Amino acid sequence: MDKLIKLDIGKTSGFISRADIDGQAALAKKCNETLHDGSGKGNDFLGWLDLPSSITAAQLEDIENTAKTLQEKCEVIVLVGIGGSYLGSRAVIESLSNAFDWLQRDRKTPVILYAGNNIGEDYLVELLACLKGRSFGIVNISKSGTTTEPALAFRILRSELEKTVGKEEAKRRIVAITDAARGALFTLAAKEGYKKYVIPDNVGGRYSVLTPVGLLPIALAGIDIRQLVAGAAYMEKETAPDVPFEKNIAEIYAVVRNGLYRKGRKIEILANFNPKLHYMAEWWKQLFGESEGKERKGVFNASVDFTADLHSMGQWIQEGERSIFETVISVAQPNETLTVPADGENLDGLNFLAGKRVDFVNKMAELGTQLAHVDGGVPNIKVEIPKLDAYNIGQLLYFFEKACGISGYILGVNPFDQPGVEAYKKNMFALLDKPGFEKESEAIKKRL
Repeated sequence: MDKLIKLDIGKTSGFISRADIDGQAALAKKCNETLHDGSGKGNDFLGWLDLPSSITAAQLEDIENTAKTLQEKCEVIVLVGIGGSYLGSRAVIESLSNAFDWLQRDRKTPVILYAGNNIGEDYLVELLACLKGRSFGIVNISKSGTTTEPALAFRILRSELEKTVGKEEAKRRIVAITDAARGALFTLAAKEGYKKYVIPDNVGGRYSVLTPVGLLPIALAGIDIRQLVAGAAYMEKETAPDVPFEKNIAEIYAVVRNGLYRKGRKIEILANFNPKLHYMAEWWKQLFGESEGKERKGVFNASVDFTADLHSMGQWIQEGERSIFETVISVAQPNETLTVPADGENLDGLNFLAGKRVDFVNKMAELGTQLAHVDGGVPNIKVEIPKLDAYNIGQLLYFFEKACGISGYILGVNPFDQPGVEAYKKNMFALLDKPGFEKESEAIKKRL
């Protein structure tokens, strides 16, 4: 089996020409070089570029030891964070964990639950009810410690944990991942003596999955973070600027998606045929959407889970407005084996599949869907990973990160800032009468 993720752009022919792609090769190479020489926009947020190859064994061991300590104390870990502070780790955990492991009584790792990614009162009440009578810990991830959603959730969960086990024991069950020197969470962690990890100043949230932001929760879930980092390091090498364009899958993907965008394909749909990859798509949507959606530019990012969504979104994709293209994540080999049994009565008419693997049926659905969508006018890009394991997921993460950085520079935007994210916060704070937002509050109330 091949070690490297494969990129297949064959089903974009007829929508974008080889000459179009080759004509942008020099620009993609230049954008890749710009990332590495730090001469482009957002160059103070490039710490993710060489992160996989620069993580030390000692750093990984420290994270593994912290995970082991919490695993011994807790049957549940609540990961508090929003956006890049939780999506990357959740993407990896959901991709590589047994979907039904939480039902096992003899499980060896804590169940990972999530908070701070919404402001749902019912959700938080139900979470607190779930934690009653269970030993739990908290990993709180926030650069500032004041982002509303995670700060609110952490305040509630911390109070509950201290009530349940006492303040001293609670300190041993809380880990803070935050700024190196300032902010509310940094101050609280220093005051209370929480175990603390640093979010590097030069790594933005959506690129932070290979920092302690992602690595600690992933290790807590029992996933091999050394293999994850090794896969990312391999992809770091394979997408370096000195790799020829025709072999550099990050550059090719960036060029093709931008080429389709210029031809009016304004929406990219990330499709998968493995339900474990749902949160990988959620992470991908933030990565590309927050990186490219600015200055009235950028592909709109959407995602679907096939074959389920073929029975909902399939009609629109097949025959709706031709403003879309698809990128399909395909898993070459499943980790388990299951064949279709024969049935004497054959009432469902499926005996023609008897003896065949379920994955074979899924692969034919995948191929049939791609062919149908191309026939319906939807360009298709295929990203194939050999199998779902930590090494290959590490590759996939870095591939998308690198392609996103290159693609943003091709588009002509700063792929490492997110000025538009602050707009809703100003309005929310004004409506909540937060101190310091009096003028905004008056202006908004006049509009209501």
